[in-house]
Formats: sequence, structure tokens, C-alpha cells
Amino acid sequence: MTALLKFPAGFTWGAATASYQIEGAWNEDGKGESCWDRFAHTPGKILNGDTGDVACDHYHRWKEDIALMKRLGLKAYRFSVSWPRVLPKGSGAVNQTGIDFYSRLVDGLLAAGITPFLTLFHWDLPQVLEEKGGWASRATAESYLEFTDAVTRALGDRVKAWITLNEPAVVAWAGYATARHAPGRNDYALAVRASHHLLLAHGWAIPVIRRNSPGAEAGITLNTGWTVPASNSIHDRDAARRGEIWHRWFLDPLYGRGYPADLQADLAAQNALPHGLDFVQSGDLEAIQVSTDFLGINYYFRTVCRSDAPGNDPQTVFPAEKNLDRYTECENWEIFPDGLSGILKRCTFEYLAPKIYVTENGASYSTPPDSSGRVPDVRRIRYLHGHIAACHEAIRSGVPLAGYFVWSLMDNFEWGQGYKQRFGIVWTDYKTQQRIPKDSARWYAEVIQNNAVDPFVEMGSGSVSS
Repeated sequence: MTALLKFPAGFTWGAATASYQIEGAWNEDGKGESCWDRFAHTPGKILNGDTGDVACDHYHRWKEDIALMKRLGLKAYRFSVSWPRVLPKGSGAVNQTGIDFYSRLVDGLLAAGITPFLTLFHWDLPQVLEEKGGWASRATAESYLEFTDAVTRALGDRVKAWITLNEPAVVAWAGYATARHAPGRNDYALAVRASHHLLLAHGWAIPVIRRNSPGAEAGITLNTGWTVPASNSIHDRDAARRGEIWHRWFLDPLYGRGYPADLQADLAAQNALPHGLDFVQSGDLEAIQVSTDFLGINYYFRTVCRSDAPGNDPQTVFPAEKNLDRYTECENWEIFPDGLSGILKRCTFEYLAPKIYVTENGASYSTPPDSSGRVPDVRRIRYLHGHIAACHEAIRSGVPLAGYFVWSLMDNFEWGQGYKQRFGIVWTDYKTQQRIPKDSARWYAEVIQNNAVDPFVEMGSGSVSS
């Protein structure tokens, strides 16, 4: 009999969601408009014209969802607070009804024995702040500090795990440089300024969290994919180096290295730094490198970089075969578990992160319920198995990995893809709002119960009732 891959005692097993993706109730109980409300309501921005107006209706069904988490045996739940639900104008008067919603949610989680991991900002900026410049404006970082203070004062006595920001690189590049996400701007110079103000907001927030939530741990979550060249040619290797702007531009200043000089040169060549780093003020970099308790890592796929530079030798970009055994249903998202263990080791041994959580990892497969009501999402089980095994290998190599959060608890609004992509381990019927645990949920429940994973995939029947 093959021995299970056991995880350390006290390892945190959880699932993650985000406010705009699941809550719905977009204009109820005093909530203000977010940049994603505005973006999704703009024709042509979201696939099929989908919006997060209702999403999973978690705002009204949170008790049901906590009961589901408890049945799955989750040890922790990572969720985010909607900034405009708490501060409808971005700053100023607090909407007590919004605060009360999150207070009830936290109390419900604790009563169920589930540790709340609270993300303060997961992309839904109040629209009123966006209209004043958004993250390209330093004033937004100042307003974020007010938001942080309001939430941590209200919940800091019970929430003891705080994440300042989720994926600031996506907010900056996809939101301000390429217009793929809200607010839909297409100006690389604005994106670079936004990236700095996001990091500054993080640095300013950590002392506020420590003051209002004594004894809590606090950190930030980054999306740090695994970037490799398609070949050993100098052009492909340089393409991979440039592709790491998503990662090093954020990791380096967080760990006291400032903004990488080579990436500054790349940005300057793209006219993205027309006035250099003029937005960086005295004391900013010291604030950004504030000591944190952990680093959150979101990982989904590997990126293979191929340069089309003149004279580059013809190369085969691997893997050439694209099918659902090598890729998820998200375009070009290659399944590569070794990339997760690689980035965990890099953050440990190169950046000396004191503790790491995998705060998101998962795969999109749209396998529907069969005639019996079961959702046999075998490919998702294989994906999760490979990546959880990679986490175990990283721990054996010395990585201080303390927990793993699957993305996502349930199918939800997946940003520009609307409701096409299904990442949940629980099926959401968007017409009836019925939740159906998929086979992957039952499999994950067994992993949690055993605090271990089998070296080989075994599709257990599980014990979670639907």
C-alpha cells in the first residue's frame, strides 16, 4: 500500500471567493457602485453581456453557503469585502448595514469552526474613486487607508488573518494598460502609476491592521505564474525576462529591492515612464517593504514566452498539442504543477518569505450535472491532485507553506468571461441558485479529513451530502 503524502499538523485547508464574483445585491442596502458594476454594465465588455448583479446571491444565501463549507470540512474560508458596500462614496460615512453583513458572516464562520481569511481589496473599487483617477491617483491609496481602518475596527476582534490586496498586477496591467478588466483604461503609463499606488496602499495598511487587530497575521496576495522561454535562444530568454514584469515589479519592492532597473528600462522604452518614477515620493519604498507575516500566492498555469524578434531561430513552442489533458478550458492556461512548486521555492529562497499560503489554485471545467445530479469533474480532480502534490514537494524542500485555498468554493462570475468559466468545486445553478457539490468537492473533503493526498489520483466516493 502506497503511503499518503501527509501535510504538517495544523495545515490550513480552505476555499476562496471574492465579493463581486459571488455576492450579488449590487445596489441593495446602501451599497455604492463599484468600477466592476460600471464596467459590466457597459455593452461589449463582458462575454454574453453578463454582470455580477446577482451572481451567486451570496449576500442573501450566506448561511446556506457556510453550512455547505462546514459539510465539506473546510478549515478556512477566504473572502473579500466590497469596498463600496462599506464606504459607498469611497471614503467618509460608513454604511453600517454593509459592515453588519460582514460581521454576521464572520460570526457564522467562527460558529461553524471555519477560520475567516479576509481580503480587503479584490478589485471592486468604488466607482466614485475611479472617476477621480482610480489607482492612478495617490489619493486612492489614502482612501484605501480609511477603508482599511473602518473594516479592521469593526472586525479586527474576530478576524485574525488579513490580506491587503489581491493580485495588484492584474488590477494595474489588465485594468489600466490593456483595458481587459475594469476600469477599462488603455494607458501603460497610468498602469505603472497604479501599480505603485496599490503597493503603497498595502504598505500603509499593514500598521493599521496591526493596530486594530492585535495578534492577527497580515500579508498580500500576488499572482506569480511560472514563466519560461520557449527555447534557449537569447531572444526567447529575454522575452521570458520581460514577461516577469507581472511578478518582479511587485515582489522586488515588497522585499526591499525597489523597482527592478531592467524592467524600468523596458517600461521607458514603451513610453510608460514618460517622467521616470516621478510618482514615487520620499518614504514610499520604505513603506512598501513593511514587514508582513506571510505572502499569498495565486497560481494557475505556466507561461511559455516566444519572441518574434527578427532573426530569432525557428523554434517549436511547447507544448504544441492543446487538449483538456494539457490545458484547462481557459485559453492558453497550461496545466503545469511543477510551476507551483517552483514559484513557492523561489519566493522562499530568493525573497525569503517567512510564511506562504497558496491563496488561489484551481481550474475551469464546465462539466455539468449528469442525469443522476452528480457532477463528475474528473479533470478538475486531476488538476487539484497534481498541484496539491506539488505543494507537498515544496514543503519537503523547505518551503514554509502553511495552507492551500482552492479557487473556487463555487462557480461564479469570472470577470470578463462572465458565467462561461466554471472554477467551483460546487456547481451553481444560476437560475435556481442551487448548489451541488461536484465530485471534486467530495475528493477535496477527503484530502482535508486525512490532511494528506494519495501519491496517485484515486476518485473516492466521498461522504459529503448534497
